[in-house]
Amino acid sequence: MLLFKYHCNSVLCLSDLLLCNQPPPNHHHDVHVFRLRAAVSSVSRAPPARSTGPCESMPARHHLNITTMAEELLQATGGRMEQMGQIRQIPEMQMSSSSSSSSSSSTFTSSMSSTKLRRVSQGLSRTMDEHSGVQRKSSAVVESFSQVQKSTHVPEGESVPDFEEKLRPITAQEGDNAVFKAKVTGNPQPTVSWERASGCPLSDATKPFYDNINHQYILKIKNLTLGDADVYKCITSNQHGEAIYSVSLIVTENPALDFKKMLKKRSVEKREERKPPTEEEMLKILAGADKKDYEKICAEHGFTDFRGILKKLKEMKKKVEVEMVRVLKPLEDITAKPDTNVVFDTILELKDPNIRMQWFLGTELLRIQYSHGKYEVKQMGTKHMLCISSVRLSDMGTYALQVGDKRLSARLNVIDEPLKFLSDFKPKKVTERQTAVFEVRLSKKTDAPLIWKVKGKEVKRDEKFDVSLSEDGLTYTLKIKDVKVSDTGDYTISIGDLTTTVPLFIERIPIKFISYLKNVRVQERGKAHLECEMSSKDVHIRWLKDGCDITASRRYIFMREGKRAEVIIEDCELTDEGKYSVVCIQDNDSHEYVSSANLTVDERFASVKSGMSDVQCPTGSPVELCVVLDDEKVDGVWLKDGLEISEQSGVQVVKQGAVHKLIFTGVSDAHEGKYTFRAKGAESEAVLTIADPPEIDSSALDLLGAQPVTVKAGQTATIKIPFKGKPPPKVTWYKDGVEVTEDERTKVERTADGTTLVLSRCVREDSSAIMLRLKSDCGTAVANLHLNVIDHPKPPQGKVEFQELSGKCIKMKWKAPRDNGGKQVTSFVIERRVAGKKSWNRVGEVDSSTTIFSDDKVEEGQAYQYRIRAVNVEGMSDPLETEEVRAGEPIEPPGMASQPQVSNITKDTMTVSWTPPGHDGGAPVLGYNLERRKKGSNMWLQVNKELLTDSKFVVDGLVDDVEYEFRVISVNRAGAGSPSTISNSVLAKDPIRAPGLVRNLCVSDSTNSSITLRWTPPEQGDEPSGYILEVRSEDAKDWMKATKIPIAGTGFTVGGLQERMKYHFRIRAVNEGGLGEPIELSEGVLALPPPVAPRFDLQGKLKNQMVVRAGTALCLHLSFSASPPPVVTWFKDGILTTGREVITKSQNHSQFLISSSQRSDSGVYRAHLKNDYGEAHYDVNVRITDFPRPPKNLRLVEEVPGTVTLQWDHTPDLVDDDEGAHYVILKRDTSTASWFTVAERVFSSKYTVTGLLPGRKYYFRVVAQNSIGDSDPLDSKEPLIIAKEKECISSLQLKEYAPPSRQVKPTFLLPLKDHAVYKGHDCTMSCAYQGMPTPKACWYKGESKISDNPRFWHSTANGVCTLVIPTCGAKDGGRYTLVLENPLGTAKCSCSLVIFDKDDKGLLESLTNQANKEKLIL
Repeated sequence: MLLFKYHCNSVLCLSDLLLCNQPPPNHHHDVHVFRLRAAVSSVSRAPPARSTGPCESMPARHHLNITTMAEELLQATGGRMEQMGQIRQIPEMQMSSSSSSSSSSSTFTSSMSSTKLRRVSQGLSRTMDEHSGVQRKSSAVVESFSQVQKSTHVPEGESVPDFEEKLRPITAQEGDNAVFKAKVTGNPQPTVSWERASGCPLSDATKPFYDNINHQYILKIKNLTLGDADVYKCITSNQHGEAIYSVSLIVTENPALDFKKMLKKRSVEKREERKPPTEEEMLKILAGADKKDYEKICAEHGFTDFRGILKKLKEMKKKVEVEMVRVLKPLEDITAKPDTNVVFDTILELKDPNIRMQWFLGTELLRIQYSHGKYEVKQMGTKHMLCISSVRLSDMGTYALQVGDKRLSARLNVIDEPLKFLSDFKPKKVTERQTAVFEVRLSKKTDAPLIWKVKGKEVKRDEKFDVSLSEDGLTYTLKIKDVKVSDTGDYTISIGDLTTTVPLFIERIPIKFISYLKNVRVQERGKAHLECEMSSKDVHIRWLKDGCDITASRRYIFMREGKRAEVIIEDCELTDEGKYSVVCIQDNDSHEYVSSANLTVDERFASVKSGMSDVQCPTGSPVELCVVLDDEKVDGVWLKDGLEISEQSGVQVVKQGAVHKLIFTGVSDAHEGKYTFRAKGAESEAVLTIADPPEIDSSALDLLGAQPVTVKAGQTATIKIPFKGKPPPKVTWYKDGVEVTEDERTKVERTADGTTLVLSRCVREDSSAIMLRLKSDCGTAVANLHLNVIDHPKPPQGKVEFQELSGKCIKMKWKAPRDNGGKQVTSFVIERRVAGKKSWNRVGEVDSSTTIFSDDKVEEGQAYQYRIRAVNVEGMSDPLETEEVRAGEPIEPPGMASQPQVSNITKDTMTVSWTPPGHDGGAPVLGYNLERRKKGSNMWLQVNKELLTDSKFVVDGLVDDVEYEFRVISVNRAGAGSPSTISNSVLAKDPIRAPGLVRNLCVSDSTNSSITLRWTPPEQGDEPSGYILEVRSEDAKDWMKATKIPIAGTGFTVGGLQERMKYHFRIRAVNEGGLGEPIELSEGVLALPPPVAPRFDLQGKLKNQMVVRAGTALCLHLSFSASPPPVVTWFKDGILTTGREVITKSQNHSQFLISSSQRSDSGVYRAHLKNDYGEAHYDVNVRITDFPRPPKNLRLVEEVPGTVTLQWDHTPDLVDDDEGAHYVILKRDTSTASWFTVAERVFSSKYTVTGLLPGRKYYFRVVAQNSIGDSDPLDSKEPLIIAKEKECISSLQLKEYAPPSRQVKPTFLLPLKDHAVYKGHDCTMSCAYQGMPTPKACWYKGESKISDNPRFWHSTANGVCTLVIPTCGAKDGGRYTLVLENPLGTAKCSCSLVIFDKDDKGLLESLTNQANKEKLIL
């Protein structure tokens, strides 16, 4: 079934429709729903445009009268006309239809209701310009929509194409661009194409494409001409249907056209000779004109045979009246298959609707009313149909329709096909107990019987099998009821010579478990039951445990009763735990049906009712360990120290019900340990220990008490005492009542039957009373003894008293030692040594009874030291030393000489000098010894061989480039004194000169906290090893070193200075030869950066021009650099700002901020910087924009019929707006509330609106628009009535003029010009050419071809080549070349493109001057 919908809501130019030979839609098999509303506009003056197609530029005589066109439209739709008069209203044509189905074969018939047509006769004004030959071209707004559904059924989720966003008619001036946008829907995705209703091809300037971002299909027409005016159709289609949306494009005359071209064209037209039309052409011209205008039209076209043409017109009208039947669509031959339905149809235009119509088969008249539905005649409007149902071979023949004196015929061919199976035979699977159905579909009816067989036997109808045939005699059905496994097999179908076999498989009914196995938990030694119930008893069962078959095991009891199955496990053990499964199978079913459950066996546990406790007892006593459980059936085991108790002597295990005992008749050491009773779930522990009091052997006590233990000092004293006791007692040793603690000399050893005290390296102080104490829980034992350590005696006591000190005798006295070492002191030994010596000499020994000694062998004035030792049998004591004493008056070695000074240094000699010591020791200094050593060495060498009497000495024999150190020792009669302080190390080499004055000291840089100085090394003296830089502030007197160590380089930065403080600097060079003389800067230096005049650091962040929207923040942020920091001042239009702004400043930045800007804030803002070294300023032109204020004083003037000129006063906001501010013109018919845009981007205060319909009332509106938005509208207060025009002859058709073909080599009539474009704007290059055949155009940028580059858009049409570069950037500048080529030759033309910014003032001025000289397009 084909459904068609057509909607049209338009102001239709029927003249354009008929000129391009576009008949109204005519679908012979469709149901039409057609609505048409048309309002024809008045004619506007339009000069002829260049032709872009065969239908776009036509002479005035090619237009038909609107009345004639309406008549032809009504005749094509088969309707009747009714004259309605000269009214300007929207005509409507409605058609309704209904359809019905006569059979199952998708054949539809229709009946058509009466059609009414209201005709609106409306004249189109036409005026011929007698002098210039300029014609008027009618224009109208068209908007229509149609939708066709091709599929009878649209699947769910799919749809017929439709328009989601519909197109809108466009009215534009010549030279503008036009863009149609449409968004379509449909599933499957529809395809979209564009056409012109006139049938003319799309021009070269037309570019269709798809917008992937907005999902829109776009048709873009650039550089509009009058020839582009047409109705454009957007066609979208898929497999379910199509949709068409048609809108008009009206191109109005542009007053800015080049009038030179118009005059040239008009002069050419004047020179052309006008050939009078032929008689046939004249008949077409007069066909739509009024009788009163016939003579005037013939005179205008130069046709002289006026009477002859009138006679021809009358004959044509009579001929039309005589023709009663007009065949619009004849009958067509049909080929069909048997048992299908066919329809013969024709479209006729009848003068007499009651004319007799008869249908024939061959020569035999068809009796429709007696055919019992075989034949049926239907009529739908002008369509007449003969429907034939269920055609057979006998229905073949020629069918004819007799209408009046006209006879239409067509042939019906019926094609017979051989008998065959149409069914697809596949193996059939049926579940047991269900009904199996076999269906066989034949290609046609047959009288031969169909035979069913299974396993070689023919199937007969009975309770099991049911055989049937469908009403159409084509489908045979076999039903097998209550199928069983025995019904499985191959079923054979035979009819005539056709045989086929279909296998039948029976699927068994799955076994279901009515009750499944359930998890079971039992205690150890309990009884377990696992049971289940199946849906059928005819099954085979196997039992599994953990996947292993246990059906044959005797451990289990299996029971089966009907549909129930059970397994019983008695006296469960822990090993019986696991997963049990029952597996069921049935015959002819490979599937296994399983049910599983888990059996859990819990251990039987007991708990301790009364447990054991630890036991202590003496050796040999009886003991009993007892445990009571709460379960008499639970057994247990006894363990000793973790090992199960076996049979032991003296141990008995007894169990009395729930009481478990372990009995010992007499405990011994072997019975000691940890005893454990362990049963399932119960455990008890106890420790059995033997407890005997400690006891020391009495014989050992007697021996220790009889005599002390004696050892010599340095030897080891070992005291061992045996004892007995259980448990082992705590052992403690005491020494003079104090507990002994172990250290490196004292060790206490413990065993099970004894203890030992060991004292290593005994000393006299170890002599003491020793006590051993043994203690346990069973008792205490003590042993006492005495330890005596023998050693040499202690030194004599006290300080030695000297009773006599003379030059002849020294007498001394001391006290006896406090401890004699355990043995009697026998004597005292006296030793002495001379002061300053290390060796001691024995001078005497006295008996122990005296403590006085006299030494008479002394030297007067000599100092001596004595020591005294006590002596016993073990040896001598440590000495008692005396202080040094002198025999008579004392004489000492001299003191230290001064530190040696080295001078007169050469590479092999040095002069060493010193001063004598301040103290000579009581005797004159006899001389000096001078020693030297190499630096870093510990070995001193004496320089002189004899004592030096002088305090200066020249040392020779030195090694070059070696450092030496010196010292001096004074000598007198008492000996050599102490060495002097070591001299400073001196290098043996020839002397180095001190450096001279440092040169060129200057300041190279400075900051707020540092000053950097540079200098040049001195020219005089030896090379310096470093420099000492000194600094002092202006208010200080003392110089301070800038560094702790000399500076190695020739530059240094002194940091940590106070800002703006003046500092003085001086510097001197230094080396090993000494310090050079200092040099000072002539004047102080301030701690400030170097003086810098102010300068701005913009870095592209702030431009000279700023546009800010009113209400937003105006923020001017400037960065700059200067030293010292400058004074920042802000000005607006040359006046100091003191308004609403907030100004923030820092050393390097300044910001001017107005939080909410207003229009009054527009102006030139200047930031002024000034310091002691200069000044600078920066200007920013700020423009505050807002929604424009509306224009004023709208005036309407109708200067030309059908047009209105609007004039208004400019809005003040558009004068200062240089970013595309413009006006938008709108109009509204008083019959609607919607406003329609007439023109956009109007920059002047005057605009002429065209295309207005005579007799209509219009309101007009002007809106100012800028980048921010739209102003309030300025509306006309009263509607303007467009004056009506008189009817005139219009729509004359002339034969299109075909110019003679000629071949021309490509040449440029108007070459390319150089262009200069603002960055970000579009650039359009164009040139005019001639050439036949039409040459191929290729564009190049430099040497690269850009014709195929999607970045550029180009077109070639009507002798004009155009290249558009959208949104030009810096990379688009360069040389562009156009190459034209046809078979006769090639032509080239080039131009340059310059891209510039608004800030490039110099470049902009030069480009403007060039543009004024017509060298380039700006």
